[in-house]
Amino acid sequence: MTVHAAAQRRGYTKRSDRLRRLAVRNGLYTLVLLLAILFTIPSYWTLVGSIKKISEILVVPPVWWPAEPQWRNYARVWELTPYGLFFTNTLTVTAASVLGQVLTASLVGYGFARFRFPGRNLLFILVLSTLMLPPELTMVPHFIIFKELGWLDTWLPLIVPNYLGGGAFFIFLFRQFFLTIPPDLDEAARLDGAGELRIFWSVISPLCLPVWAAASIISFLAHWNDFIGPLIYLNTQDKYTLSLGLAAFRTGGVGGVPMGEPRDHLLMAASVMMTLPVVLMFFAAQRYFIRGVVMSGIKG
Repeated sequence: MTVHAAAQRRGYTKRSDRLRRLAVRNGLYTLVLLLAILFTIPSYWTLVGSIKKISEILVVPPVWWPAEPQWRNYARVWELTPYGLFFTNTLTVTAASVLGQVLTASLVGYGFARFRFPGRNLLFILVLSTLMLPPELTMVPHFIIFKELGWLDTWLPLIVPNYLGGGAFFIFLFRQFFLTIPPDLDEAARLDGAGELRIFWSVISPLCLPVWAAASIISFLAHWNDFIGPLIYLNTQDKYTLSLGLAAFRTGGVGGVPMGEPRDHLLMAASVMMTLPVVLMFFAAQRYFIRGVVMSGIKG
């Protein structure tokens, strides 16, 4: 009888532990679901607002779905603004900047990971210390330099600096990933007569698709959404990027909407079109993005 009672108690304990774990798991799933809904609401509101009439955007209580979806709002953005020009400008600046930033940062990161030279660690610390400098601190010196070079109202201040090392964050990202690759591969390639650049391009780079994807996505997001840079350096409307063009459209500086007339629905439509390439790029490369970020922190 005592043995039977002890077995029953153990059974009750196991069932209660199982129920407790199930309750905790369900509670976490519910919390994650609620947070996902909370963070999705702004995106949903922008998406739905882009197909509303202006009268439906300004009413209280809010309209969560339009009575008659206005898909023509997207066409009106193209009619009232040089959206295609802004898109082409943004794509050009972003592609050139991402190429320079990722390429030069990978080369510098490879140097820090593979080459042995005096002061390497100190120099790497100095590079990382630049992350503590706020952009506002270097904004005025940069402006003065580019003014003296005659680069104002051109894309050069937005593109050229990305070819000068790529930035401390990307250098750190590549350096950490390169440290996870066994040096034996380098030695084998050297025995076959390969030089350092050949080793980098033919041996190391094919193994670095995750970190290349992660750096490209982060750089693409930063340059695609950049507003301060174009605002400071660009004055001619024909050179505007999307972020600057939409800001000018909002204030009436661009587009055929009369001054003072509400244009929130058109801004939302333009914002959706501006965000779409970023979303597509992230979902296309998210597997490599997550792997690249995780593996970059494995070895210090």
